[in-house]
Amino acid sequence: MIQKLLSEVSTIYIAYGATDFRKQIPALCAEVRTKFNLNPCDNVAFIFCNKKRNSIKVLTYDKNGFILAQKTLIDVEKMKFKWPRNSEELKKINKQQLDWLLSGLKIEQEKSFKEYELDEENTAI
Repeated sequence: MIQKLLSEVSTIYIAYGATDFRKQIPALCAEVRTKFNLNPCDNVAFIFCNKKRNSIKVLTYDKNGFILAQKTLIDVEKMKFKWPRNSEELKKINKQQLDWLLSGLKIEQEKSFKEYELDEENTAI
């Protein structure tokens, strides 16, 4: 469901560390503006995680209003999101990393192929 919600956004960011889940749309938008110097009204999504790492919130703007979706894992004792701890960072992730994150994996998979951005100058073909 979250992948479908984020299928139209151009960029996905995850906010490292724990976020106070009492925060709703106005407070999360303010955090995006002040802490990360980004515009929450752009075609982007921001993902936040709670302290227990068993729930995430996704904030995105959709043409005429904000959407705030939440996913909470069922087995809170055994299931945790692999969430980076540094609370001052925002990391841009791709759709594959989002799938890994939602599957309980780390966003950096050592055994996966890295993605490269190529242009005509960097291509040997």
